Amino acid sequence: MPTIFPNVMNGGGRWIRNRQNSGGETRLSETRIGLALGGGFARGIAHAGVLRVFEREGIPIHAISGVSSGAIAAAAFASGCSSLDIETATRAMRLSSIESLMSFAMGDFLRSLLKKITFEAMRIPLAIVASDLTAGAPVIFKEKGDVLMPIHASCAYPGIFPPVSYMDHVLVDGMVAMDVPAAPLRRMGATHVISVMLPSPTEKIDPNNAQSVVRRSFQIMTARTGSHWRRSTDLVIAPEVKDFAWNSFEIAEQLIEAGVRAAEAVLPQILKWLPAVVAA
Repeated sequence: MPTIFPNVMNGGGRWIRNRQNSGGETRLSETRIGLALGGGFARGIAHAGVLRVFEREGIPIHAISGVSSGAIAAAAFASGCSSLDIETATRAMRLSSIESLMSFAMGDFLRSLLKKITFEAMRIPLAIVASDLTAGAPVIFKEKGDVLMPIHASCAYPGIFPPVSYMDHVLVDGMVAMDVPAAPLRRMGATHVISVMLPSPTEKIDPNNAQSVVRRSFQIMTARTGSHWRRSTDLVIAPEVKDFAWNSFEIAEQLIEAGVRAAEAVLPQILKWLPAVVAA
């Protein structure tokens, strides 16, 4: 059974993931980097590009969190998937309409993608954030239990997917309560938190289209709550994806490249947190 922390970000073990670069060298540091991945439907594919840069540069990730589409990317990477594994999976997705999205077999997709399906088996400490409609607050899943249900809940976009019932909680998309899950990483031991936020387009509102109204409502809400997650953030990565629609799965490569460019732009700042590379 997953461990749920209603609006609480306590605990979190000490764990360091040392990655080697192509020269057989390892970065040694007391710096503990936490990576928070925000949501955004197809725009979440940009997370794969960000992760590609982290892998290439040998930047250690000590804890990772995700919300909505970011929850999928975070769980995949924490389970041991490479950025290439995530890229390959996202390129295969063809969700161009609300109907195709509603019929999407999320469970089958996650089981084929994730290398581990419990929190305690993850290679990197993982936190998944959903929103509790009953309490009106974020809930953080981490430490132990199955990850599939929390990911389902974190991706339960109102009006498209039904809420997820868990114990006495009614859970929906994590972005309702926490659009970028930076705060949980502090309580998981991160000394430096990098938040990846995915700008959304400002679309023309169709008052007769419920999904158009819901999407615009989300945009307004997240714009007003940005100061909350920024208080727990040391560095923001913002891929240029605001011109991409929610269903831009067919142009995954462009979204991945946007993530690469955004991560490379802030790479000098990240490298300042780490000491020089020393021979292994």
